[in-house]
Amino acid sequence: MTGTIPKEEINRMRWASRRGMLELDLVLEPFVLARYAGLDEQDRARFQQLMSCEDQDLFAWFMQRERPEDEELRAIVSKVLEFTLTAPGDR
Repeated sequence: MTGTIPKEEINRMRWASRRGMLELDLVLEPFVLARYAGLDEQDRARFQQLMSCEDQDLFAWFMQRERPEDEELRAIVSKVLEFTLTAPGDR
């Protein structure tokens, strides 16, 4: 286990974050590896919900062309974007 999060859950989210679109893979998998275990239960649920979204929606959100209509998704997209836009040395 990593903290109180089962390693199996982290592995599931890691696999779910591999979308087959390079732009999404470069955003989602590093977030899972670096931050997922530190998220609270609500944000983990939001991330799991995010992984059920269509790739074209994810792409539009992470390229900041659109914002999710759902408030819960907007919250986790913001956290992922904040992580992604932070220089690797400052994460």
